[in-house]
Amino acid sequence: MHPWPIIRMRVFHELTRRSGIHGVPHPVRRSTSDKLGLVGRHVAGLATRNPFVGRYDAMVVPHPRKPDGVEIYTDELRAALGPSTLILDSGINGTPLPGSRNLDFFTSAAGAVHARAADDRGITTALQELTGVVVPTSALLAREVPKHLRLRALYRALLKRHGIKTVYVVVAYFHQHIVGAARDLGIRVVELQHGAISPFHLGYSYPGRPAVADQPDELWCFGDYWTDVAELPAGMRTEVVGAPYLPTATAKDPKLAVFLSQGTTGHGLLQIAETVAKAHPELTIQFRLHPSEHAADYTMPAGVELSTGGNTLDLLAQATYQVGVSTTALFEGMALGCRTAVAELPGHEYLAGPIARGHALLLTTPEQLTDAPVCPTPETYYAPSRIEQLIVGAAS
Repeated sequence: MHPWPIIRMRVFHELTRRSGIHGVPHPVRRSTSDKLGLVGRHVAGLATRNPFVGRYDAMVVPHPRKPDGVEIYTDELRAALGPSTLILDSGINGTPLPGSRNLDFFTSAAGAVHARAADDRGITTALQELTGVVVPTSALLAREVPKHLRLRALYRALLKRHGIKTVYVVVAYFHQHIVGAARDLGIRVVELQHGAISPFHLGYSYPGRPAVADQPDELWCFGDYWTDVAELPAGMRTEVVGAPYLPTATAKDPKLAVFLSQGTTGHGLLQIAETVAKAHPELTIQFRLHPSEHAADYTMPAGVELSTGGNTLDLLAQATYQVGVSTTALFEGMALGCRTAVAELPGHEYLAGPIARGHALLLTTPEQLTDAPVCPTPETYYAPSRIEQLIVGAAS
């Protein structure tokens, strides 16, 4: 196995957090009782969610986030594939789908025993000299490499047991033990896009397209824009699968402006929301938390309302304006007819393409918000669904 792809995104998150550029992207907080409950579910799952039971042709690994109980990225895929598909859905950082199975007990146990440090071949020193930030690369390697090897062997046994022909996975860069196990056995791996891709996303961007170990064979994208926005690893091809989960835009509220927060930049965005509220008192400013954020971490200034309930997409379907930094919701809002402004905070480079095309505005002063454009070609980012065609084409 090759360690660098396994820790690459983790190193990025540590580097941006420790340098103060970003906050924690998806903070997870568990009390002692939460942890005990998780252990109990792990043990019970050995009997009730054992994926070695039964027979399946394909395997789907969904996203842990499920707004209103729906996992939007694989919902249509799972329905099209039918009951001969093993749904392997972890309950560690979310609620597993009904009828799904998992190996959560082994996932947690695999990383429980490891050395404190490993030879990082000079990566920590090189990064420190380059950035001035110390990233615990040695500790990451000591934890993640043994975990990867143990889980990779387990998943090889699982895939062999069922004779799986295709593995469909969301967020492949955090499931490389599954991707690696499939590649060991010559099994096709398809990743489904789950968020914004850019040249700055270390889960996908490999300048020069080098050969990279344990990567999916295919990346199914929401629209044409995503197929070449980053240089993918050598050999990975793309398909446009579309995005069936977007609602239909409703009648727009001309006064509603939604600020789309995310853990990495939330507090900086809130300050901008406050300045916009002062500059545009006629607008209703809603500060929408990312599903992984906590309301207790924020205090709303005058003129800004905290938004946590309901579905973000339904909210954007009603909004006239949207403001964010690098969240995928900005692209979804463009497809739903929102006027789009990108806050000038670390990460706004993710939206460089839409800004250059005139589909979004880089917001440098609060007065500019009302000049934000509507995207004239939303299908560039979110095409109609092609799930059935791609599945039939693969089977033939």
